[in-house]
Amino acid sequence: MPSLFNRYAVFGACLAVAALSLALMPIWIWLWPLALVATLLSAIGIHDLWQSEHALLRNYPVIGHVRYLVEGIRPEIRQYLLEADDDKLPFSRSQRSLIYARAKNESGERPFGTLLDVYSNGYEFISHSMRPAPLADPASFRITIGGPQCTQPYSASVLNISAMSFGSLSANAIRALNQGAKRGGFAHDTGEGSISPYHRENGGDLIWELGSGYFGCRTESGGFDPERFAVQARDAQVKMIEIKMSQGAKPGHGGILPAHKVSREIALTRGVPEGVQCVSPSRHSAFSTPVEMMAFIARLRELSGGKPVGFKLCLGHPWEFMGIVKAMLETGITPDFIVVDGSEGGTGAAPVEFTDHLGVPLREGLLFVHNTLVGAGLRPHIRIGASGKVVSAFDMASLFAIGADWVNSARGFMFAIGCIQSQSCHTNRCPTGVATQDAGRQRALVVPDKAERVLNFHRNTLKALAEMMAAAGVTHPRDLGPHHLVRRISSTEIKLYSQLLRFIEPGSLLTGGVDGEFYASAWKLASAASFEPASPRPA
Repeated sequence: MPSLFNRYAVFGACLAVAALSLALMPIWIWLWPLALVATLLSAIGIHDLWQSEHALLRNYPVIGHVRYLVEGIRPEIRQYLLEADDDKLPFSRSQRSLIYARAKNESGERPFGTLLDVYSNGYEFISHSMRPAPLADPASFRITIGGPQCTQPYSASVLNISAMSFGSLSANAIRALNQGAKRGGFAHDTGEGSISPYHRENGGDLIWELGSGYFGCRTESGGFDPERFAVQARDAQVKMIEIKMSQGAKPGHGGILPAHKVSREIALTRGVPEGVQCVSPSRHSAFSTPVEMMAFIARLRELSGGKPVGFKLCLGHPWEFMGIVKAMLETGITPDFIVVDGSEGGTGAAPVEFTDHLGVPLREGLLFVHNTLVGAGLRPHIRIGASGKVVSAFDMASLFAIGADWVNSARGFMFAIGCIQSQSCHTNRCPTGVATQDAGRQRALVVPDKAERVLNFHRNTLKALAEMMAAAGVTHPRDLGPHHLVRRISSTEIKLYSQLLRFIEPGSLLTGGVDGEFYASAWKLASAASFEPASPRPA
């Protein structure tokens, strides 16, 4: 009986107040607001008792709604009131604050020492030199991308905007990113959603990402259209072509753009039906083997007029990437670059299991790709980019130290243009107008102001990188090596990354002299003729 009373106490009180206030209203007319509220709550309670969708509301009419209200605002309460500075959800308050400060040209300095526990396992740092190098000009942090088969190499910044499609991002977000890239002299990856009119407005350098949906150069049946590709690729604004094999957020899963985001202009940009969910196939139809992939790369390079062509992947089965490398050796065709995306990356929505438990994290993927190219004797001809949760100068330096030539950042630039990590990118209700196609919501994003912040974030991050490198005794990111990066592995021991990681010798995969079973066994499984393993997997 006490349990029954507790469950229905609030509902009963609403009924009693409603009945009493209605009875007394002829005498005290001022009771009408109370009567209205109590009657409304009583009606809600009656509905709760009769509905069948929520068991909680049937047992706790009226008061049960408080639970759903609190649950609805829980992410905001946690982020604004309860979250610690170093809670990474997925980016910590400290990381976001640093990006906001640099984007606004505010000081990123911190008083009174670090908030990190420097004696905890996993703490990392860059060792410094007793003779720091002269401070380099961040504008000199550029690399040339283009191998021996490329006739239009591209001089790229070491920090660029990672792949984010128009459709996932709003028109104003694309405008701001591209205008900032134009002013700062760095590249803007289009994402697989193709080149929209908003990428064109300000003329910033573009890396055209070509996904399995071939958006912007597809036939009516969804295949690759070489003529449409050539028209877009030969445009002077397009500097490089990037084939998307897989992405960190959902490797092995095609991209998804919900139907409510597929507006008329997105449909025209991508070449798909308006108002219909846009799903990219999980794999390419233009090639099915590593050898065919190399032929496709050569074809794209020719159709584009000799521009750099490469591919992006989140590493999966090691023998598949090694099969691609064997195809390079067999055909003599090499990509100009490879972008390694980490499983911790991702700006859009993805199935939880894919986000949490599929794909190789960035550092392990980067090291494997770097080592494989070194072991095959191909590393001097192929540049490596890295993307996945890169927001600070230390993030960049740690990737340069283990093999990257340049880095891409997606969420860092999203924060720069106003993202508050509401994690509502897939709902079309982004509160800051970054990831929505709602015209009213994206109007809040003022392009000139946010473009300035994109420029500031890029410039100030590279400035911080220059200062960090000078302290380490080097003047260019290419001079950073694993001996500069240090990791704590216990409360009493630290090790250089050159001690922790194995870097294989040039050409050792070809001579059979590679040290270590992992690389040797994966190389034996790899085939240029198929993405399948060449022999049964070991028991």
